[in-house]
Parts: sequence; C-alpha cells; structure tokens
Amino acid sequence: MKKEVLQAIAILIGSIIGAGVLGLPFVFYQSGVWTGLLALILLGMATLTVNLYVGEITLRTKDVHELTGYCEKYLGKKAKKIMTLAMGVSIIGALVAYLIGVGQALGAIFNGNPFFYSLIYFIIMSALIFYGIKSVSNSELILGGIMLTLMILILFFSFNYVKVENLYGFDLWKIFVPYGVILFALIGTSSIPEMRAVLDKNRKELKKSIFIGSLIPILLYGLFAVIILGVTGFNTTEVATIGLGKAIGEHMVLLGNLFAVFSMSTSFLALGLALRWVLQLDYGISSFVSWGITCITPLLVFLTGVMGFIKAMWFAGAVSGGVEGILLILTFHAAKKKSERKPEYELKYHRTLSWILISVYFFGAVYSIFKLFF
Repeated sequence: MKKEVLQAIAILIGSIIGAGVLGLPFVFYQSGVWTGLLALILLGMATLTVNLYVGEITLRTKDVHELTGYCEKYLGKKAKKIMTLAMGVSIIGALVAYLIGVGQALGAIFNGNPFFYSLIYFIIMSALIFYGIKSVSNSELILGGIMLTLMILILFFSFNYVKVENLYGFDLWKIFVPYGVILFALIGTSSIPEMRAVLDKNRKELKKSIFIGSLIPILLYGLFAVIILGVTGFNTTEVATIGLGKAIGEHMVLLGNLFAVFSMSTSFLALGLALRWVLQLDYGISSFVSWGITCITPLLVFLTGVMGFIKAMWFAGAVSGGVEGILLILTFHAAKKKSERKPEYELKYHRTLSWILISVYFFGAVYSIFKLFF
C-alpha cells in the first residue's frame, strides 16, 4: 500500500478515534451491550456512507475546501451559516465534555478534586489556543499511533478481567439511548478534504482510504466497549477508564487515565484552534473575541453544571452531528447536479437511502433534545 494511502487512512482514523470512545461503555451499559453494538454498527454504516458522499463531493470540485465551503458552493450562504453554527455548537459541547473528563481523569490519577484539575486544565489549554499553537493535524501518524498503542495496551491488560456475565442486555426500544455518544465518537468527516489533498496524485485511492479509515474505528470501538463493560459491569463510569482503573488496579488507573487525558487534550487543541480560526478568518471576528467565544463559552457551561460528561457528548453528537449529516447529504445530491469535474469514483443515487439517513439524523436529534431537556 502506498505511503500516501496509509497517510490518508491515518488522517481519518486519527480524526475519528478520540475522547468519544471513553463514553461508549457507559451508554452501552445503559442500553444493553448488544443493543449498543447494533446501534454502533448501524450508525457506523451511516457515517461510512456520509464519509463516502463527502469524498465524492471533494472529487467533483476543482479546489479543496472545508466542509462549510462545500456547503456554500453547492447549497448557498445560508447552508454555510447553518453548518458553521452546527460545527460551533458541536465543538463547544465537545470542549465542555473534555473539561469534565480530564478533570475526572486527573483526579483519579492524583487522588484530588476533579473540579480543581478541570480549572487548571482549562487555564493551560486556553493559553495554548490564545497564543495560537499550530494545529496537531500535521502529526496524525504520530498522535494516532500513540493513541492506538495506548488503546491496544488497555485492551490487552483488561482482557483477562472480562466477566461474561457482565455482557448482557438487548432491548430494541433502547436503540437511541447510545445514539448521541456513538455519533459523537464517529465524527471525523471534516478530515476528508485533507485526505483528498494528500491523495492529489492518487485520487482513485480515496474511496478505499475512506472505507478502511471509517471501518477500523468502528471495529476498535466495539471491541473497546465490550471489553471495558465486561470488566466493570455495574461499576461502569461515564469516563470509562476511571471505573476500569478501580476494577483492575493502580497500573490501569495510570495507563487508562493517561490515555483519557491524551485523547481529550489532542482533541481539545485541534477543535479549539479550528473554531477560533473559522471565527477569525471566515467571519472577521477579532483575535481576542474569537478566542473568548471558543474558550470562555465552554467554561461558563462547565461552571453552570448543567451538563455532565455523557450529556455534553450526547448533545454535541446527536444535535450538531445530526445537522451536519443532513447538510452533507443534501450537498452530495447538489454536487451531482453542479459537478465541476468527473470524480474518480461515483456512488449510485439512492433517494430512499438518503431519506432514511436524513430521518435517522433528524429523529435522533429530536429524541436526544427531548431526553436531555424534558
């Protein structure tokens, strides 16, 4: 396999695998492990389909844009504003989750107050974003390799502690219970334009790269959720590695929560910087105000205590992720009609499939809003 293809696959895997995996065992526990696995498979296939849609969109367009740029090009300025708002809300929700999650993970490592560690963490990360530390996007192979290695080590050391009796539960009526967190964990579509740029001389490989890069996280997520839930059972925590450390011992407290801190920190930087630059460069907001919106907003939400770790990810995934998914499906169909060039691969037009996907995203968002606020 060519180096560029491996790099493109690594970009997508690195973009998808992150802090979201830490919430999967808890929502699988809530829904029943087999219900959770079914939801993961179904949403994984939906996400894979949308990722392939976006790949074709990039290949139908002469220039490489961000997702908001493609929405504007094929759907108009209003669609760009809606996509920007959805991405902004999604990022704010994610940053709230990371503030909570890192505080709990550091509290478990150092046996301290999670709230205190969250505030210290916020000061450090907001300072890095304020001074414009460059995006981690150029280090996907290294960062992705570190996260995968830590995840594999966690799974390896945890496997012998799995109790089969902890792996139970199937209730189709609970299929939407893990919806938001799973969708949050699977989001990585924004990296596909970067994949297209990497494969500029091998564009025919984009479809295969998207397929492999989307499938590997689904498999790893399923394995991670089942093994961790098999170990922790009734004691599964919202941040999975905290309960895992208590169940296995001190070495897992350190290893598991280091993975949690690392995965959330890389995501915090990447997402925080992305939102700040969008506000500053695309909308002409001053450097200081764009930083304030990016960093102070999640801090205020965190301080109110209205959202926990799972609720923040659930909201970001279900609502904002759902809006993004719907817009990208509509952009895909518009791009077929307004194509600027012949793409290196072309998916068949299935109106029924598109409406099914749109319905899943829409009703998933409605269900999540109802469960979160009513």
